[in-house]
Amino acid sequence: MKKTTRNILIAVLAVASLAIAAVLWMASSLLRPNFNITESAYVYVRPSTTEADLLQQLSTDAHARSLAGWKLLRKLTDFHPRAGRYAIQPDDNLIAVFRRLRNGQQAPVRLTIPSVRRLSRLAGTLSEKLMLDSTEVAEAFGDSTFAASYGYTTATLPALFIPNTYEVYWTITLDALMQRMQRENDSFWKSDGRNEAAQRLGMSHNEVITLASIVDEETNATSEKPRVAGLYLNRLRLGMPLQADPTVKFAIGDDTLRRILGSHLRIANPYNTYLNTGLPPGPIRIASISGIDAVLKAERHDYLYFCAKEDFSGTHNFARTFAEHQQNARRYQRALNERGIK
Repeated sequence: MKKTTRNILIAVLAVASLAIAAVLWMASSLLRPNFNITESAYVYVRPSTTEADLLQQLSTDAHARSLAGWKLLRKLTDFHPRAGRYAIQPDDNLIAVFRRLRNGQQAPVRLTIPSVRRLSRLAGTLSEKLMLDSTEVAEAFGDSTFAASYGYTTATLPALFIPNTYEVYWTITLDALMQRMQRENDSFWKSDGRNEAAQRLGMSHNEVITLASIVDEETNATSEKPRVAGLYLNRLRLGMPLQADPTVKFAIGDDTLRRILGSHLRIANPYNTYLNTGLPPGPIRIASISGIDAVLKAERHDYLYFCAKEDFSGTHNFARTFAEHQQNARRYQRALNERGIK
């Protein structure tokens, strides 16, 4: 073999070897696990997210070992990632992630609806977990037309939300979320005989939840809630004002009050149950499931009065007569004075 031919053959083999090595390296970079993580990581794509932003997330949040193969994948197919929250798994390769983002295969969010006092707080929670703007959500919650479109008023809207954990997509719209909450609410009332229990009480769902929200505010002791609920039901049957301090706090707009004064009780407001008989216009918080079930399974007794215990345990002394109640109240007031609580 002539020397020139041999040199050409050697050169061709060298180039071929380099090409094969390059192909093998590229295949390896595309097919081997590419993320230095031990548990799921997540990247978030908004409509405004650029590809550079996305690659930065893959690098910093998912700890990509290499993104060298990304350009090749981009040349082979169009890439227009859909908005969403995407899971990156420890054993994922670059092709799997590329396809997931291109096809919009989102990972669901576990959204917990909290038992909060104000819907503005719920708006904040939703914006933290979903691609929703807290200001826009809060404005919607305060819009009577928006509330009416789901069968509520702005006062009763908190009754729509059953505090539980739900799987939804990060990109869910507010309208789709509200429709989901309607379905969950309907399912909740159809389960465990709740519809039938409400009917036996002669109360609507909103009325049960409104009373439950007061019960929740009155005691943190779940075991005590059915007794508190029974007391308020006794008052409703007799036409007595509920005289629930938490409704006064709600009327004032100050949930931090530790002592209700006489001046507070005279505030003209539909939520002031010292001045108005019956239930307030709507819930004073998103009622807990334990609070709702406490109303539906309220304890039967003849108590009409209760007062926080003077040991500040969070539980209460119950009374059948006003005279007995006054004795309990004096002990509690004395304890407040001794601690300098005003």
